[in-house]
Amino acid sequence: MVGKNVIRTDLADAVCQKVGISRAEAMDLVSQVLGEMCDALVTGESVKLSGFGIFHVRDKARRVGRNPKTGVEVPIEPRQSIMFSASPVLKARVNGGRKKPARTRAKRGSASGADATKSPILK
Repeated sequence: MVGKNVIRTDLADAVCQKVGISRAEAMDLVSQVLGEMCDALVTGESVKLSGFGIFHVRDKARRVGRNPKTGVEVPIEPRQSIMFSASPVLKARVNGGRKKPARTRAKRGSASGADATKSPILK
């Protein structure tokens, strides 16, 4: 599905087909869900969707930026931005069901986890 964006009407069509309600009701349902999510974010709440991810609001402090063309410093006012953290379930689905490789633990007493007696430096 490269190059295609899923839009509100696509979501409504999917709801319409899966649930069996009219297209107008599905569109209203999708709009209500998105509206509730927006309202929660506006009030500073996080929106957690199990198996999908978390939307949360992040406060950004005032800082000094620079115009890349002229090099002139420009103050950037404090603002809020919306962040999204994908759940491990969503990440696994996007990656075709592959999980990231498990981390191996180093052996006790060895910084690298390798046997110190086999090190070519210590011979």
